[in-house]
Amino acid sequence: MAPYDLVVIGTGPGGYVCAVRASQLGMKVAVVEKDATLGGTCLNVGCMPSKALLHASEMFEEAGHSFAKMGVSVSTPKLELPAMMNFKQQGIDGNVKGVEFLMKKNKVDVLKGTGKILGTGKVEVSADGKSQVIETRNIVIATGSDIARLKGIEIDEKRIVSSTGALSLDKVPGKLLIVGAGVIGLELGSVWKRLGAEVVVVEFLDRILPGMDGEIAKQFQRILEKQGFAFKLGAKVTAVDTSGKTLKATIEPAAGGAAETLEADVVLVCIGRVPYTDGLGLKEAGVALDPRGRVQIDPHFATSLKGVYAIGDVVAGPMLAHKAEDEGVAVAEIIAGQAGHVNYDVIPGVVYTTPEVSCVGKTEEELKQAGVAYTVGKFPFTANGRSKVNQTTDGFVKILADAKTDRVLGVHIIGIEAGEMIHEACVLMEFGGSAEDLARTCHAHPTRSEAIKEAALAVGKRAIHM
Repeated sequence: MAPYDLVVIGTGPGGYVCAVRASQLGMKVAVVEKDATLGGTCLNVGCMPSKALLHASEMFEEAGHSFAKMGVSVSTPKLELPAMMNFKQQGIDGNVKGVEFLMKKNKVDVLKGTGKILGTGKVEVSADGKSQVIETRNIVIATGSDIARLKGIEIDEKRIVSSTGALSLDKVPGKLLIVGAGVIGLELGSVWKRLGAEVVVVEFLDRILPGMDGEIAKQFQRILEKQGFAFKLGAKVTAVDTSGKTLKATIEPAAGGAAETLEADVVLVCIGRVPYTDGLGLKEAGVALDPRGRVQIDPHFATSLKGVYAIGDVVAGPMLAHKAEDEGVAVAEIIAGQAGHVNYDVIPGVVYTTPEVSCVGKTEEELKQAGVAYTVGKFPFTANGRSKVNQTTDGFVKILADAKTDRVLGVHIIGIEAGEMIHEACVLMEFGGSAEDLARTCHAHPTRSEAIKEAALAVGKRAIHM
C-alpha cells in the first residue's frame, strides 16, 4: 500500500491549502518544500511583506501630511527604516508559523527538500546531497512562479532588484526607476515614494495596469501622478549601466526611435512572473507544458501524466494567491471523488495602493470585444457622505450589467478600502445577481459601500445622490 494518498510539491497558498483540504477529507498527506520556511512567495517575499510595508508607509505619509488638517498636531515623523523592516519581518514570521501550525494540526508531513517527479506515484525529495523516493497515489504540482527577467539586465538584488530585493532595501533610494506598470510595480513604487524616493515608471504598453478596465486605469494614473509618480508609457528599458556610482538606464520608445538615459539609484524590474518548473523533472516524467511554459491541465486539473495534477501560478489563469487557494481546494475534492470547481468569472483582483483599485468580472473592453450589449452605472466617491467627511474622495465605482438580463458582469472600484468592498460584488455574481438586486439591498449609512449601491442604481439611471 502506498504510504501517502497525496504529495503536494510547494507550500504556497495553493499548496498548503490543498494539503489542509485533502487532510480534512481523510487523506494521508505530505508536502514538499525546498525553502527554509513554508508559505511560498506570497507569505515570504510577496503579498504579505508588501502589505506590511504598504501599511507602515501609509501611516508615515498620513502622519506627515494628513494629521494636521484633522486637528491632530504631531512633530514631523522620522523614518526608522530598520524598525519598519522589523515590523514587516514580524508579520512574515507570524504567518509562516501559522502555516506550520496548520500542517501539524492537520497531520500533514512536511518534507524539506526539492521535489522531482519520477513518474506516476513517485516523488524524489532531495536535500543536503541526500535523496529519498516517496510513494503516493496522487501528486499535486503547486510550485508557483518566479520573477520574469529582462534580457541583458542582471538582477543583483542590491541596485538592480526584483520585487524580492525591493522589499528589503537598506535605505530609501533617491531615485527609483521601475520597469513595468503592473500591480507589483505600482505597489512597491507607492511604498518607496511615500518614504521619500523619486519614482519613475517605464511601461512598454501605452497604459498602466494592463488587463484592468481602461477607464479605471486612466483615472488611477492621474491619481498617482498627483502623488508624484512620473510615467514613461510606450517605452522600454534596453540596458542599465552599473559602472558608475548611479545607475544609467537606456530607455527607448517601444515603437522605435531615439534613446534617452535616465539616472537611478535603484532599478526595480517587475515585468511579470513566469511558471516555476525548474528541477521538477516534468519533461522526463512526461508532463506536458504549454508554449508559455505552464503545466497543461484538463478541466479537472489533471496533467498528461496519470495521478499528477497542477494548480496555481504554474498553470494558466491569473497569478493570484486566492485563485491558487480555490484551485487547491477544488483539486483535493476532485481527488477525493467529489465535485471540486472554480468559477474563473468571479476572481477578484486588488491593487493595494492608496487609494486601492479592485475589480471582478469583465472589463468594458472585454465586453465590447465579445459583442455583449451592456449598461454602465457609475458613482463617484465625491458624492459619498462617508468619503466626504473623511476627505477621502478619490475614485469611483463602476458596474457593468447585461443590457437584456441586468445580470452584473463586472465591477470596478478605485477608492479607499476598495479591496474590502469588492466582495459584495463577488457574492452577488456567484449567485447570478442583477444590478437591481444590488440596488435594492439595504446598505448601512454612512459607509463607502453605499457607493456600490448607488452605482447599481445608476445602471437604471436612478442614482439618488448625484
